[in-house]
Amino acid sequence: MSHVLLATGDLAMDRADYAESFTATRDVLRAADIVFGQLETSFALSGVRAPQARHAVLARPDGADALADAGFDVISMAGNHVLDWGNDAFSETVGNIERAGMQVVGAGATIAEARTPVSITLGDGTRVAILAYSSILPQDYWATERRPGCAPMRAFTHYEQIEHDQPGTPARIHSWPHGEDLAALEADVRAAKAAHDVVVVSHHWGIHFVRATLADYQRAVARATIAAGADAIIGGHAHILKGCELIEGKPVFHSLCNFATDLRMDAAHAASKSFNEIRVLAENWEPDFDSLYNFPPASRLSMVARLEIAGGRVTRAGLLPLYIDRDAVPRFCKTGTARHAEVIDYLTAVTKEAGLNARYTPADDMVELAEAA
Repeated sequence: MSHVLLATGDLAMDRADYAESFTATRDVLRAADIVFGQLETSFALSGVRAPQARHAVLARPDGADALADAGFDVISMAGNHVLDWGNDAFSETVGNIERAGMQVVGAGATIAEARTPVSITLGDGTRVAILAYSSILPQDYWATERRPGCAPMRAFTHYEQIEHDQPGTPARIHSWPHGEDLAALEADVRAAKAAHDVVVVSHHWGIHFVRATLADYQRAVARATIAAGADAIIGGHAHILKGCELIEGKPVFHSLCNFATDLRMDAAHAASKSFNEIRVLAENWEPDFDSLYNFPPASRLSMVARLEIAGGRVTRAGLLPLYIDRDAVPRFCKTGTARHAEVIDYLTAVTKEAGLNARYTPADDMVELAEAA
């Protein structure tokens, strides 16, 4: 008998009734053996907003209860919002998640805690480890020996002027992993693999809103993660779908897009410098003041990663296509419908554009992921 692990895109509910966000997906999530999600907010009564927080929403403590009720088991806090509301709100968020019966991964009171995997034993005895890291890091959001935060997987960027006799022309952008962070990640994965049958690693990484493009460091980190022993990689942060690949037969989901992510917009926000700096990255991003989902059109296409696990290994990998409308409620797309095909067609296109090797084949229970011939 196979067990099912589901991994969703980003979670950032911002509405009166958090349970509304899961009305169309709750039954599927509850039926899975493990459900993983990436948190993009804090569940606290109060906090002091960090000056480096770009977009920060402070959610109520009952947000954790809504996630647990929806079926979530493991929540990653390894991301660029982990300390948006300060250390006290961080600690309160961890406490609320654990109080609701879920486990936190990728963050902690110290770097040792942040790098500790969540360990789950399935019904057939298969031991599963989940680790989480973030490459999207405002200053001092990563944990240290004496500071709370998340597990970092930092990267460096270099700009190469293409035409040296033409000042101001566009440059090539190169990026590569932070050596110490990568070595620590590899050590974590090796240790987790030594004690578990299956290791799943979440990476909060990449280039948000830009169609198809992956950063150089992502490919390098992905290869190193798999080489160290990971059986699957779950990617988040980009807020749009990115292509998938298989490395040594192991699935890499570079970006799952969003899941339960509310984003309100008013005239002041729409006119702000910070919004317009990222607005130009996306295709056709127009503010909609009456919508709860103020993302570009491509962000309406999303997915949940699905892994089947049996006998100590991942036996099948694939995805469940999603569509997110103006109400910001994710809904699974039925096989054979136009929206189901739209998600697959978009994934196929961006996979090809990025030079990745995955192909997508609809089956009864999911869209199967395999290496293109």
